[in-house]
Amino acid sequence: MRFFDSHCHFDFAVFDNDRDLIWRECNALGINHLIIPGVAPEQWPIAASIAQPHKNIYVGVGLHPWWVSKNITTDNIAPYLATTRLYLEKNIIQSKCIAVGECGLDGAIATPMELQQQVLELHLQLAQQTSMPLIIHCRKAHNELLVQLKHYDLPSGGVIHGFSGSYELAVSYWDMGFRLGIGGTITYERANKTRTAVKKLPLAALLLETDAPDMPLSGKQGEYNSPMCIVEIAQALADLRGETLEHIAAQTTFNAKQLFKIES
Repeated sequence: MRFFDSHCHFDFAVFDNDRDLIWRECNALGINHLIIPGVAPEQWPIAASIAQPHKNIYVGVGLHPWWVSKNITTDNIAPYLATTRLYLEKNIIQSKCIAVGECGLDGAIATPMELQQQVLELHLQLAQQTSMPLIIHCRKAHNELLVQLKHYDLPSGGVIHGFSGSYELAVSYWDMGFRLGIGGTITYERANKTRTAVKKLPLAALLLETDAPDMPLSGKQGEYNSPMCIVEIAQALADLRGETLEHIAAQTTFNAKQLFKIES
């Protein structure tokens, strides 16, 4: 079996002491593809340096909503956006970059939604121009996101990372060419809405992800998450859908390779 972790912050400092060991253990378990999403310009070269020596570790380049307010004031919005666009254009052409993102909207943070939308606009423009898939973060802003996505022709679609919504919401994204990133949320029995959604959706619509070191699985709250947990997430998905682990592994790996244009 082969597994693909489509969203893992493998560059974060918590992995610095044992990153190589973890990756060897991942490979032993059949986890041999991983994407490190971008979160901020200062992080992009770190992620690239980790991906470069490994054949099947890739990166995205994007500005996560949580990092938007760290470098901006109301007085420098225009130059900030211009500089951010230049940084994005420069970095998305690197050899291991296969996605635009992580980018998106977050209605649970203090950063004004209008500013978040302006930053997301840069990413959508680049995804349209380059035909690259998007990695999108969205929390408490799905209506705003759906409206903004409809203004663009995004030939490669993308993935809604860490999806935890309803079947109806998932279908809205799937109909627009976006897959759903499925992680540790489905291991929690209380997540009825999302567990019901992943049972009903076509398996072709789903990707597996850990979001490590965040989003720990049920029973592991308070612990750092690991890319090795992708196997447990796959098993949870298999149990919910009444399908074999082998089928889940094969189809979700195919889905990820197809979306991110990775040749077998």
